[in-house]
Amino acid sequence: MTAVARRPSAAGRGWLSELARSAAGPVICGTVLIGLLAAWAAAGGAGTLTRVRLEVTAAAVPMRAFTPRAAAAAGAAHTYLAVRNLTGTADELIAVRSPIARHVVLVRRDGPGSPSVVVSALTVPAGGTLNLSPFTDDAVLEDPAPFENSAEVPLTLVFRHAGQVTIEASVTAPGAP
Repeated sequence: MTAVARRPSAAGRGWLSELARSAAGPVICGTVLIGLLAAWAAAGGAGTLTRVRLEVTAAAVPMRAFTPRAAAAAGAAHTYLAVRNLTGTADELIAVRSPIARHVVLVRRDGPGSPSVVVSALTVPAGGTLNLSPFTDDAVLEDPAPFENSAEVPLTLVFRHAGQVTIEASVTAPGAP
């Protein structure tokens, strides 16, 4: 018996080179794209990653009264807010805005019964919490539109370093946080 040597067919010999040639285009494009993205990120085009700096852990605006007429007579609305600073650097709450109030003022009180003083900023201590309430430091919504039939009041808190945060404060029964 003699062994017959078989020659691969023309189709069998060229499939590997065809596969390499067809894969070369996408591999080259992917390599160039990754290089361009790396250069863009290194040049600062991708921006920087920052972690969350502040966290609002509680937000409520008590109803001024149970009836619209009594609420209108009550005037200003107070807030309950707890803002926690997650970093080692202090920040400042420099403004609060709400579409239901023409003007929101920041006030400082030394305790219950002490007079309130309008301030331009309230400090959020490094690694600490700024608590706002009608009895301590506060954000007061002056002449707000009626909100007592709403479930929430939109507030935008503006911080000196962290920027602004928009939240929905719950509307609660009068005198309840």
